[in-house]
Amino acid sequence: MLRPQIVWPRYAPIPRNRRGPLHAMFVITSMPVGGAETLLVNLIAGFDPRRIQAEIVCLKEPGPLGETVAERWPLHSGLLGSKHDLRVLPRLIRLFRSREADAVVTVGAGDKMFWGRLAAWLAGVPAILSALHSTGWPDGVGRLNRTLTPLTDGFIAVADHHAEHLRERERFPAARVHTIRNGIDTERFAPQTALRQQIRQELEIPETAPVIGIVAALRPEKNHEMFVRVARRVVDSRPDAQFLIVGDGPQRPHIERARDEAGLAAHVRLLGTRHDTPALLAAMDAFLLCSHNEASPVSILEALASGVPVIATRVGSVGESVVEDESGYLVDGDDDATMAQRVLELIGERELGQRLGQTGRRLVIETGSLTSMVEGYSQLIEAIYDDRVLRRTAAASASPAAVATRTSRYRRSEPEPNSPAVPR
Repeated sequence: MLRPQIVWPRYAPIPRNRRGPLHAMFVITSMPVGGAETLLVNLIAGFDPRRIQAEIVCLKEPGPLGETVAERWPLHSGLLGSKHDLRVLPRLIRLFRSREADAVVTVGAGDKMFWGRLAAWLAGVPAILSALHSTGWPDGVGRLNRTLTPLTDGFIAVADHHAEHLRERERFPAARVHTIRNGIDTERFAPQTALRQQIRQELEIPETAPVIGIVAALRPEKNHEMFVRVARRVVDSRPDAQFLIVGDGPQRPHIERARDEAGLAAHVRLLGTRHDTPALLAAMDAFLLCSHNEASPVSILEALASGVPVIATRVGSVGESVVEDESGYLVDGDDDATMAQRVLELIGERELGQRLGQTGRRLVIETGSLTSMVEGYSQLIEAIYDDRVLRRTAAASASPAAVATRTSRYRRSEPEPNSPAVPR
């Protein structure tokens, strides 16, 4: 189905050789330190500014990561006062028009996916995309968001299995579903002996003690309770084992209570928000993912690139990165006993952990590079924009007067000779 015909004045896109870099605005709820948020920062940092110039729109507060991002890139926040604040729509429309957005990309499902796409369409943004990072609650697309499918130029999946989910379960048109794999900086995330020693000294963990960790926002779907239960089983057999929980969020009091009730205060540490994830991963011997649902989490790619084997629940597209007995192990959801047994095997056989870690790093280098992810987004945004230019050219040939009216009533279609550049 084609995007519905717009009947009010719209931005008339011009060829990129005259337009210059395309202005892409990424819409997200907030920017806590989490996988999707970190991925977004790495993405915009990787864009070639001669092709794509990115800005971030946080519907709510910037969050700790957003405050850091705002030092380098334009960041807009505070557009949504409450869940039912309908004023978010005109605010976003004004923002997209004032920033002359060439593309709007919503990140995740929920409010930002709905309001971001609708506002972009009403503002006449040429390219409208939705990047999705999960396969279920709390990030299910939902019926209301599906109604905007005709307004959306593309849906971005992060893995093959995830793309299949978007086509078959979410019922998005197959031609508009694009797979762009999550990518990380494999030079930043790498085995590093010096960092391993540094973190262990900071946390006062003996070099011989096994360290098992998880890096995830403290939200219900991440299932940290399972992590605590597995820790209890492992400590019963290996009293020297240490467990690290990296991240913060609303579930922290609940997780702390579960840890204390399990008698693990001396073994499980909640480190909160940290900005030295590569060093923390270097200190680990095994990485756990206990989530109820995922697509292709960045955290396991970072762990594998760091040479740390991963034991994860069998959800989403995780199996494309965590290959059984090659880069780690998969277990059924809430199968504490099997996950604990796999942990004990890894920390008991050093050579096994090294083999899985080396294979995992090689897999990420081959399939999950940051460069390929950035190029995938760049090409997709440019391709959709170019298609919009072609459609505009065809429409102009068919009805020049109508196109001239739309262009004159909205913003410029291209700069007038010797006119000053519009400030960004």
